[in-house]
Amino acid sequence: MNLKNEISRIIAHAVVSAVEDGIFPKEVSQVEAKVEYPRDQKFGDYATPFALESAKLIRKSPLEIGACLAKYLAADPRIGKVEVAKPGFINIFVSNSFLFNNLKEIIRQGADYGRSGNINPRRVNLEFVSANPTGPLNIVSARAAAVGDTIANLLEFTGDEVDREFYVNDYGNQVALLGASVLARIRELRGGQSVFPEDGYQGEYVKEIAAHIAETFADEINAIGDENRLIDFLAEKSVAYNLEQQKKDLEDFNVRFKTWYSERALHDKGAVLEARDILAQGNKSYTEEGKVFFRSTDYGDDKDRVLVRDDGRPTYFLADIAYHNDKIRRGYDLIIDIWGPDHHGHRARLSAAMKALGFSEENFNILIAQQVNLLMDGETVRMSKRMGRFSTMRDLINEIGVDVARYFFVMRSLESHLDFDLTLAKKESSENPVFYLQYAHARICSLFREARKRGVAYDPGESRRELLENEESLGLMKHLAKFPEEVLDAARKYEPHRITTYLMKLAQGFHKFYTEHRIITEDREQSISYLALSDAARVVMANGIKLLGVSAPEMM
Repeated sequence: MNLKNEISRIIAHAVVSAVEDGIFPKEVSQVEAKVEYPRDQKFGDYATPFALESAKLIRKSPLEIGACLAKYLAADPRIGKVEVAKPGFINIFVSNSFLFNNLKEIIRQGADYGRSGNINPRRVNLEFVSANPTGPLNIVSARAAAVGDTIANLLEFTGDEVDREFYVNDYGNQVALLGASVLARIRELRGGQSVFPEDGYQGEYVKEIAAHIAETFADEINAIGDENRLIDFLAEKSVAYNLEQQKKDLEDFNVRFKTWYSERALHDKGAVLEARDILAQGNKSYTEEGKVFFRSTDYGDDKDRVLVRDDGRPTYFLADIAYHNDKIRRGYDLIIDIWGPDHHGHRARLSAAMKALGFSEENFNILIAQQVNLLMDGETVRMSKRMGRFSTMRDLINEIGVDVARYFFVMRSLESHLDFDLTLAKKESSENPVFYLQYAHARICSLFREARKRGVAYDPGESRRELLENEESLGLMKHLAKFPEEVLDAARKYEPHRITTYLMKLAQGFHKFYTEHRIITEDREQSISYLALSDAARVVMANGIKLLGVSAPEMM
């Protein structure tokens, strides 16, 4: 149950009751029952500005309206206390009986607690990572992978059907440049003279690709006499090799895509030129000085964009339009793209194109994965793919592990620059948030092993509310009750970092509870009640950790 939504319904019901009793005019039923979080928990668990927003309609002061509504709200057994504060905020405290009943519900639902049902689930296309297949996945791609997969998990957990998609940029100059770079390295391996291409890929990984291809396709390489054809051949094999490495790295990172969509295939089947024709037929493009322009200013862009160059070659933008037109044709209700920081300026033009293609503006979202700064002992670790100074996603996994990497990438908003502290990530202490959270989960699991060892037969149905009315227990139960609304907010706003924040507060709340109270004692009823609260905390921790794609160990 989403408690925030439930409070909104309780307020709406109270308003209806006041209308039926002739205290409020019937028109006030149309005023939205907004629910907010107070700035300080001492003011309540929730607050509503309803009295302030309905004062003109009701023709009473907000304080009068609040006092009246408070009487109706207090009659609901889920509400423990209601206070009205100047200038008219209504502060709501959830009842202890509700918190206790919710505690038992958490244990009953287990892995489904926090999950939202959806009568009409949306079909979602979530495209992320989509790195060039010219080398290993870099650190920004790793960030996009962790955040994109977590967003997909959140959307699925809240009732949507999500297809994870990777767009393979296997067409264009960068692919030809990779082929030429590999050719130069193969000639070096064979002891011949080679001229390395300007702006070619110089990393050690290119030598590895060259060695692999030279051995695997020696006969084919020797049989191709034309250098341009040879570069095309090597580019194709290099892309295939890199793509396999990228797939393996992503799978090891617990990220699995349903679709790998080839840009080259888009060109080969004529979809790019078809997109050009679709825009032309709708008078959404024009020709000037030999170039074809999209009328993107008609759809909110700051200037019209080139679709076809004066030499007849389509731009990357036209291919992108064709690709997104294909997404629309596949029948998705919601389309989400996660791009790298160098594509920020392309947002407006593609949004304009989606409008021109008739896709709903609110159902197309572009998120930008900002840069990652790797820090070691406070110093920046430099990265460069072409110059060979290259920290890859694989390097990171090998250095700190999947759990720590995924968690650290999700800790901050995707559209904020991230300082990734490798020194902290390597620590196995409470300073490391991943270790701290996993240790909290493992500690709870150890409590149940200890209970079994001491012959305490745990039955959550035997727990008693009055034994859980101390400050630490109530605070923990309140936090547990907010998990479903946190998950829904994180999913709808594409903000998975909210889950890491929530989980850290949960771990802190449990550690405080554990420190202040002996969980297993000679008092069987007290032990079972505390074990029930610990069990509920374990359920929520495990559910949240799973959404992040991180493991929840039972022993550490």
